[in-house]
Amino acid sequence: MIIAGESSGEMYGALLANVLRAEWPGIDICGIGGVKMETAGVRLLSRIASSFGALEAVRSLRQLRRTYHTVLETLAAERPQVLVLIDYPDFNMKIAPRAKALGIPVFYYVSPQVWAWRSGRIRTMKKIADFIALILPFEESLYRAEQVPCAFVGHPVMDEIRQRLAALGLSEYDIGSVELKHAARNALGIPAADPALVVMPGSRHHEITTLLPVLVETLHGLRMKHPEYDYVVPVAPNLHHSVRDLLQTTLEQEVPGQVRIVDDSLLALCAADCGIIASGTSTFQAAMLGVPHVVIYRLSPVTFWIARRIIKVNYISLANILLDTLGAEASAFRSLELLQKDVSAGNILGEVLRLMDDPEHRNDCLQQYRLVRNLFLGKEATKTVAGHIAAIAHAVPSGERS
Repeated sequence: MIIAGESSGEMYGALLANVLRAEWPGIDICGIGGVKMETAGVRLLSRIASSFGALEAVRSLRQLRRTYHTVLETLAAERPQVLVLIDYPDFNMKIAPRAKALGIPVFYYVSPQVWAWRSGRIRTMKKIADFIALILPFEESLYRAEQVPCAFVGHPVMDEIRQRLAALGLSEYDIGSVELKHAARNALGIPAADPALVVMPGSRHHEITTLLPVLVETLHGLRMKHPEYDYVVPVAPNLHHSVRDLLQTTLEQEVPGQVRIVDDSLLALCAADCGIIASGTSTFQAAMLGVPHVVIYRLSPVTFWIARRIIKVNYISLANILLDTLGAEASAFRSLELLQKDVSAGNILGEVLRLMDDPEHRNDCLQQYRLVRNLFLGKEATKTVAGHIAAIAHAVPSGERS
């Protein structure tokens, strides 16, 4: 059983399901996910929620309760050989002890962000997880200090990128090349010579509706200064059709003839010269693909007030956090993060133009992204995780779980 609670985790679950099914064609995988996991052959027990934050999550409580009980019933009835929990700690850390009580091994993939807040969860994870697959290099020392079985496996985002580049006949070592950009633009129908910006307003309903007005204002400002720019807007596959329609209709009305709505976010990033990206996995994808970008995000005032008081890191984007761990090896550059009231058309516009028009600033940005990417080159997270899962499954005879 694989449980993922949001779009990024669902992608990791889909990648894992594909590798497991390729190695063991008769395997039965059930779980919680979305379109990508279903396409990868996972028998869905329920679909992922789209909430985020203290207030937003309240709206999904009824669905979460139903999903929780469905998972418990399935665990008891089907006794999977391994339960794979992907991130989503508020839900998954409640499921894990119930699975262990049934004798089902728990494999946790993508640790809770114990380095950012609630560090005491490390001790809880030691009790509820048989093994933890870590996707950030600095996490391993935190868990090993508490004698938690774990390993840094690499980042599944790089697996996703490799897969997408392979479809273009390229590899991770072609990132930043003219060949990659031309191949992506050709696939999307973007002229090779035109500057192109990727605009990623998030994968959740509330993110898009909150950020869309300021993005429209920003695109108006960019069009005044650079009418030659093209804009690519990828949308998440789990996004409700009403929100997709709102996004497409608004952008076509406000910036007619210059916006392409696409389904392939990685292809859009490969084609882009710069990006305006809502905080989340997409900012890390952009950094890995060498796309200079501005990070934007807005939460409800109450959720943001709470977050400021409990989160211990200086940045919200993963590339910036990783650069902070590199010490003197990294420069002072960090991607600009605009939050709450700072998310304004003027602020976004100013940094986009600097990233596009200031060669020194742009080159520094690209060099720092290369440093971060080097931490993950050559590591195949999904295959490594599949190997660990197989070892756990083979080590526990089914009779011991009855």
